[in-house]
Amino acid sequence: MAALLQRQKTGKGCRIDVSMLESMVEWMGFPLYYAYQGQSAPPRQGASHASIYPYGPFEASDGKVMLGLQNEREWGILCHQVLEMPQLEKDGRFGNTTLRSQNRTELYQIICDRFKENTAVEVVEKLEKAGIANAKLNSMNDVWEHPQLEARNRFAEVETEAGFVKTSIPPGMSGDVQARLEPVPAIGQHNEKILREFGLEKKTTQQEKSEKDVKMSV
Repeated sequence: MAALLQRQKTGKGCRIDVSMLESMVEWMGFPLYYAYQGQSAPPRQGASHASIYPYGPFEASDGKVMLGLQNEREWGILCHQVLEMPQLEKDGRFGNTTLRSQNRTELYQIICDRFKENTAVEVVEKLEKAGIANAKLNSMNDVWEHPQLEARNRFAEVETEAGFVKTSIPPGMSGDVQARLEPVPAIGQHNEKILREFGLEKKTTQQEKSEKDVKMSV
């Protein structure tokens, strides 16, 4: 839509370049600002699978790692090659995906205890070598400092009451066009303008006082 409007106004087209990373950052805008400049991020609501296990985030020594098992073959590989706990494969509590899901609290602790012996990067390397689906789980602060976003110049500054604040540029927007980032309005800044558009006028202090006096006399 932005490219069409740009063409209509200038007669020039835009190259559409949409990154999956930048699209996900756009979706994370609300929780991302909780973690602005190192503040605490809102608690995660869960990313584990409802019926397949282990599938979801697990703790390493310095962060979290996502992994997902799809079958019994991968469960065996995880036990032998990644956790280096071959006895776990035949443990009666974890004999199939249904049992693993039912006993996920115990299994989660076992996996985390093992993963915490390594950094998140080291755990990812082990999972990669074993051929198990994985990803390092970024924190909100990791997103603010993501090298790919910085390399693609996906951040700009927007003016607020508290000064200039870093913000992400909408995904898909051409780098040849400067993003229009108007100052963030203060609370109530445009109240009078909005009321006038609806044919209403903001009451003056004297009007409010007069109405209050009438109510009291009644």
